[in-house]
Amino acid sequence: MAFIKEFKEFAMRGNVVDLAVGVVIGAAFGKIVTSLVADVIMPPIGYITGGVDFSDKKIVLKEADPAHKVLETAIHYGSFINAIIQFIIIAFCIFLVVKAINSLKKEEEAPAAPADPEPTKEEILLTEIRDLLAKKA
Repeated sequence: MAFIKEFKEFAMRGNVVDLAVGVVIGAAFGKIVTSLVADVIMPPIGYITGGVDFSDKKIVLKEADPAHKVLETAIHYGSFINAIIQFIIIAFCIFLVVKAINSLKKEEEAPAAPADPEPTKEEILLTEIRDLLAKKA
């Protein structure tokens, strides 16, 4: 029973729930970035490079042999280039999000100038006594 209670406390902590939400959103964000790279960024790069489609680029180590049911063995370096571009885009987006969050935190943390507190009755009396003593002297 203690194990179940301990697990429930662990699972219901804010950190775990926040992490789970982050993972789900991160997976969805990954799909968006994959589409951005494949459908928006890579076509212009392919156009600039003369119609090169990086996703199809590969170095064939061994040709396929359909007669013997042997599959092609190849190094797909184009997919690797796409993955690097996706990583750079994701890293840049995360940098922008963290930078925005940090700037919001700095604004929250900046303390407002404290207003001068109203003097207490004792302070008012002491001020009056000081002023009276200054007049006598």
